[in-house]
Amino acid sequence: MFSHITKIRVRYADTDQMGYMYYGNYAEFYEVGRVEMLRSLGLTYKSMEESGIIMPVTELKCRYIKPALYDEEITVKVIIDKMPSLRIHFRYELYDESDDLINMGETTLVFIDKEKKKPCLPSKEFFEKLSVYFD
Repeated sequence: MFSHITKIRVRYADTDQMGYMYYGNYAEFYEVGRVEMLRSLGLTYKSMEESGIIMPVTELKCRYIKPALYDEEITVKVIIDKMPSLRIHFRYELYDESDDLINMGETTLVFIDKEKKKPCLPSKEFFEKLSVYFD
């Protein structure tokens, strides 16, 4: 298992009239957490795309427990439970400033060969960076 923490502040533009973060913006927080997790391993979406691999989201699940509020700093915990193959599955836990769990989510992404437009395995480097957490 591998996990990573990213902190994100809820901006005014992220909220609705009640000062609650708009429900659709949770997926954006997942993406920021996911990108920063990969960056912490020395991997980037940009380098993967330059090598010919793209990673579209094929599934998204989101469970709202309590609202994220305007100007709160949210802790986004991203978890990879198992070594990826053609797909990679991420779990998310979002916590408010009181460290209360406010949201849980999951996404599944597929590694796609950009030219062939078919599923493929991630790079050897990708496997090497993650494998130390799953041996």
